[in-house]
Amino acid sequence: MRSSNFALRLQPTLMEEAKAFAQAEGVALNQLINVALAEKLSAHRTMEFFARYTRGADPARALKILEKAGRGNPPIKGDELPASWKRRKARPARSQKKRASTRSK
Repeated sequence: MRSSNFALRLQPTLMEEAKAFAQAEGVALNQLINVALAEKLSAHRTMEFFARYTRGADPARALKILEKAGRGNPPIKGDELPASWKRRKARPARSQKKRASTRSK
C-alpha cells in the first residue's frame, strides 16, 4: 500500500484529546486519524448513494405498498427465525470490550 505525508495542523486541545483517545483504543494516532477519515468518507458516500437511489421516489406510494405487505398472507411454516439465531446475544463493540477489560484491572 502506498502512503503519502500530509502536515496536519490541529488545535492543541483537539490534538491532546485525539492522542488520549488513540492511546485508550490502543492504536497509533496516525491509525486513528486514518480510520476516522475513512468512516467520514464512507458515511458521505452512503448519503450520496441514497440521495441518488431515492431521487424521484414517491414516499406516499411506497407507504401504500408497505401497508399491503403481508395482508392475506399469514405466516407459514419456515417463516420463523431458526432457534440458533434466537440464542445469539449481541456482542459489544471492540472498543467497549477493551474499556471494560481495562476497568476491571
